[in-house]
Amino acid sequence: MKLKITLLIATAVTVGIALIAAGCGGSASGASNSSGPYGSATNNAPQPSAGAAKVAVANSPLGRILVDASGRTLYLFQQDTTTASTCDDACASLWPPLTTTGNPEAADGVSAAKLGTTKRTDGTTEITYNGHPLYYYAGDAKPGDTTGQGLDLYGAEWNVLSPAGEKIDQ
Repeated sequence: MKLKITLLIATAVTVGIALIAAGCGGSASGASNSSGPYGSATNNAPQPSAGAAKVAVANSPLGRILVDASGRTLYLFQQDTTTASTCDDACASLWPPLTTTGNPEAADGVSAAKLGTTKRTDGTTEITYNGHPLYYYAGDAKPGDTTGQGLDLYGAEWNVLSPAGEKIDQ
């Protein structure tokens, strides 16, 4: 029953995001005039950093996890078995990738040696950690939220990562 409710909520979030995106105008480049990592209130998709994006560590009820510079939780997708992302289109609407326009930076507690990048099919550069492409979850409303933890969507499970770059499975 819990899985059915979780899938129903995830589907509702996906549909809501699609409706918002369809109803919003904007420039052809998709640029947002908001300074937050999720753009404006009507555009929940993260925008690429204006340079190097930073990966950090934060304490959470799940333990120490990877987050972006604003404290937004980062996830791995278990279907990604290489550094190449397998989450595009509708999947990427619900699980936006952590992208950058520069080399990623490691905050305290993050191993710079484990940071990398991969080119996505849309030409953007996604940050990887310990070989895992990194994603946000559109259902996380604020820094510290981990509502995507353990969801089984788009063919595999989604998990937060430890500073060691391993999934946290709780």
